[in-house]
Amino acid sequence: MIYVIKIKKYIIPILIVLFTICLIVFSSSNLLAAKSGLILWATSVVPSLFPFFVATELLSNTNIPQILGRLFYIFMKPLFNIGGEGSFAIIMGIISGYPIGAKIACDFRKKNILSKEECERLLSFTNNSGPLFIVGTVGISMFGSSEIGFLLLITHLLACFTVGFIFRFWKKNYKLGNNHDIISFESKNTSFSNLGEVLSDSIFNATSTIMMIGGFIVLFAVIISIFKASKLLSTITFIFLPIFKLLHVQSIFVAPLFTGMLEITNGIVAISSIHIKAISTNIILSAFLLGIGGLSVCLQVLSIVSKTDLSIKPYFIGKILQGIFASFYTFIFIQIFPIFNFNL
Repeated sequence: MIYVIKIKKYIIPILIVLFTICLIVFSSSNLLAAKSGLILWATSVVPSLFPFFVATELLSNTNIPQILGRLFYIFMKPLFNIGGEGSFAIIMGIISGYPIGAKIACDFRKKNILSKEECERLLSFTNNSGPLFIVGTVGISMFGSSEIGFLLLITHLLACFTVGFIFRFWKKNYKLGNNHDIISFESKNTSFSNLGEVLSDSIFNATSTIMMIGGFIVLFAVIISIFKASKLLSTITFIFLPIFKLLHVQSIFVAPLFTGMLEITNGIVAISSIHIKAISTNIILSAFLLGIGGLSVCLQVLSIVSKTDLSIKPYFIGKILQGIFASFYTFIFIQIFPIFNFNL
């Protein structure tokens, strides 16, 4: 028992040392991977997400969450067991993509707009891939089909709402935030007198978040490069091969799927580039990856959640469930609706 505790104590330091050694040993491939990750962040992530981050920060300092709260309370409470203000996190999380939904949930907790339990419920299903990424990047750019993009978007949202409904039972006995908390939040609304200060703070917070995302993208691009260069990815593929055979999934998908479990974009690129007649397999596995988000996104959310008293557990469970439901719904749609069956 004592040896087990000691091993656990040194796992993280050992992994960091191994990572540092691999950076030196595989420096040539790592350099190319880091450049690729940096280009991806600068050319795709920053232009698409940074304006949304600023807009979200600005909207959070208006009475928009309260207005939405009054409009959608009648739906939010029975469906998700969350106050109406939670609709702001759902809408912005769907429109903007990772990790805005989680950031809003954490901001709501910091400002006492919703209770801890309600914010944890929000964490479970509001952190989603945005429609621009799903339809534009995955559907049109990767698969060359807007129909596939819309199919993935529909099943992604259905899975999202399914998880939200399931998590309405998460810590069911709770207390709503009191009126004092909401009033204190409303008093901080944006006006012409403090617009400059609010805009400056919004840009600063958005820049901090986008830089953090960029760091994770570059880091995981290097980690994936190390897995490939060290042949560890091939070993993992060999280990999980029997499971994929049992599920009647071709072995060629194992490595891309594992890559997507680490970083979603690289994984879906690899899956979409596999040319087989039964392309429904590619689509279903892509739906799964879009649902779970990958370890990179999970750590991004963890870095945000760690600044609050919220638990990461609902997010982790929710994303696994969302991946399962998204792939299941995609399979059903392909089987039922001929328009979504792209098999040759």
